[in-house]
Amino acid sequence: MHKELIWLSLPALAAPALPAYAVQYLTLEQAQRALFPEAAAFRETRILLTAEQRAAIEKASRVRVRVPELNAWRVESAGKTLGWFLLDEVYGKHEFITYALALDYSGAVRGIEILDYRETHGGEVRNANWRAQFVGKRAGAPLELDNDIKNISGATLSCKHIADGVRRLLASYEAVLK
Repeated sequence: MHKELIWLSLPALAAPALPAYAVQYLTLEQAQRALFPEAAAFRETRILLTAEQRAAIEKASRVRVRVPELNAWRVESAGKTLGWFLLDEVYGKHEFITYALALDYSGAVRGIEILDYRETHGGEVRNANWRAQFVGKRAGAPLELDNDIKNISGATLSCKHIADGVRRLLASYEAVLK
């Protein structure tokens, strides 16, 4: 190895290793059971959004549709639709947060669960009281920090991006699943 390469690689070796945080709180099945304990079946419905649907969702939610696929499960019990279970990812500050949104049969938020959290800070979004703010919200609700959603100091970006994601999923429900 050339002496120049050795000297160039020394700072990289001396740099402190950043701690890695990646916590899986729930599996997909655990989140489904937590949000719909009475369900008899979860019927997976993968939907590829058209350009027109994406545009309608972006206009209604004011949030960019990053992935043109909607991961949705129709939730059923005794032959009736209980609602929808939606799986989504949003950025926290640097890493993705995987969360699930449960909607009742009329499109109102029934609950949110955080499945995977990969950030070093901001995990307070798992707090049940914070997540409960979304219950009953429908498409068209502002879902904005310091408006109808309280912020958590130190978790501002996670709070904002989850609120944006829920607003986008509610617009997706109106555009595609309703």
